[in-house]
Amino acid sequence: MTGAAGRPPLEAMRVHVPTPLRSYTGASEVEAEGATLAAVLADLDRRYPGLRFRVVDEQDRLRPHVRFFVDGEQLFDLGRPLRPGAELFVVQALSGG
Repeated sequence: MTGAAGRPPLEAMRVHVPTPLRSYTGASEVEAEGATLAAVLADLDRRYPGLRFRVVDEQDRLRPHVRFFVDGEQLFDLGRPLRPGAELFVVQALSGG
């Protein structure tokens, strides 16, 4: 079986969703596909419209109150390649006064 343009299909990645974003997904864990962090976030936004805007700003920068971790390593770059089948943890800080 092949994916788009004859490429092999990507293995779905498990994404752990923080509580503030669960209103988009309806679950604490979801699946997404993509070879980079940007592609995974685009896939999540296709499945759960509006989610990407909550973690990436208008200039395509990661929002400062959101952190992404794969295999225990924090990601800072949307273009960062991700291994097939990895687990992505999205962590969102809360603030208030």
